[in-house]
Amino acid sequence: MTNPDLENAKYINLATYRKNGDVVKTPVWVAVHNGTGYIFSEPNVGKVKRIRNNPKVQIAECDMRGGLLGEWANGTARLVNDQPEIDAMYPAFNRKYGVIMHITNFLAKLVGRYQRRQIIAVELD
Repeated sequence: MTNPDLENAKYINLATYRKNGDVVKTPVWVAVHNGTGYIFSEPNVGKVKRIRNNPKVQIAECDMRGGLLGEWANGTARLVNDQPEIDAMYPAFNRKYGVIMHITNFLAKLVGRYQRRQIIAVELD
């Protein structure tokens, strides 16, 4: 199994696991800082709750709708609440997604979602 190219993949499909073992796949943006993949999300959505219960995940490069463009790789996710780590990873998103990220951040700040984001770190096995 080859690991997804997190540096260059525009989207990855993040597979998380329900308590009953069912897999839930979600296409997300990812940026890499110091070898770790980072994702951001709303704090009370399913993927965050599932990671809280089971940190094992799978990821694969995908298109914006989740259609696979690569092979699945196993990994471990953790919820990041350390502000220095959060501050350090955001420039990677800005470099990778450019204007789209700046617009996304502006709108998130405008409606009060920016500070509530849950950051997720993913390490490949």
